[in-house]
Amino acid sequence: MEKSVLIGMSGGVDSSVAAYLMGEQGFRCVGATMLLYGSDGRDARDAAAVAARLGIPHHMFSLQAEFEKQVISQFVSAYERGLTPNPCIQCNRCMKFGRLLELARDLGCEYVASGHYARIRQDGGSGRFLLYKAADPGKDQSYFLACLSQEQLRHIQFPLGELTKAEVRQIAEENQFVTARKKDSQDICFVPDGDYGAFLERYTGVVYPAGDYLDLQGNVVGKHQGAVRYTLGQRKGLGLALGHPVYVCGKDMEKNTVTVGGNEALFSRSLRAENWNWYPFPALPAPMRVTAKIRHSQSDFPAVVTPEEGGFARVDFDTPQRAVTPGQAVALYQGDLVIGGGTITEAIP
Repeated sequence: MEKSVLIGMSGGVDSSVAAYLMGEQGFRCVGATMLLYGSDGRDARDAAAVAARLGIPHHMFSLQAEFEKQVISQFVSAYERGLTPNPCIQCNRCMKFGRLLELARDLGCEYVASGHYARIRQDGGSGRFLLYKAADPGKDQSYFLACLSQEQLRHIQFPLGELTKAEVRQIAEENQFVTARKKDSQDICFVPDGDYGAFLERYTGVVYPAGDYLDLQGNVVGKHQGAVRYTLGQRKGLGLALGHPVYVCGKDMEKNTVTVGGNEALFSRSLRAENWNWYPFPALPAPMRVTAKIRHSQSDFPAVVTPEEGGFARVDFDTPQRAVTPGQAVALYQGDLVIGGGTITEAIP
């Protein structure tokens, strides 16, 4: 029986090649572009053009209201609580592999596929679906995908997982896709200029009040422009002249204070996290040696993860790590295998 797949086509080169490769693997392909946030329409037109070139149906789904509820409002709420959320992870969980799966079933498709760089394999013994890093370490997106559930992985295909970006572009060129030389998107789609504070004020209509900068001893050393605007580890844009470099080391949202200090104050030995997805097992059975990643742009580092009550787990680092940030994700690995992913709730000095 022919297998069918709904391909999330964003209008970029990666999802274009993903659609091509799924057809080459014998799948009946259907293209889908989710309209999630305001754009000039070019991405949707490019996705439609690639689908037409491949001779596959293409659908556009206006999901702006759902995206606002599931992603933007969650992002705003987290920032106002003093967290630093990762909206791309929430979007993957709820929209790109949540809502898209529902749309796939509505269209009679068993699978969804995307242009993400990661690999999925099923364990022959346990039957569990395992998530692995991509073959191209420079493009690996497993950190952003460690939020996906077993049920989601069961129905997902990542056809780019074994390819390099150069190989993907070559396939696009050979097939004369309009997306072949299109640049990758870099920023959060609804904050393209990276100014989170300005976005929050536009979105909420709230003008966040100025407050006190404190040093590590609690002394007032200046005025900030609203605690919501600052992130842990930030150095630029503080507007302080203290004669030596200082960084954001903490925030108190109730008191509207931002604590600053030297770089050495940013290091932690451990973190605690919740909302875990475990891949080789339903729950972490015992302390385990792993490598950990607390932001996408860094290399993973040696650590030990230990289960705790209430679904929490503690990650103890072999060497202290800088700017462990509540609200961000932590992903754990053994080699290329993703052991689990969770949301950081606490940095432990």
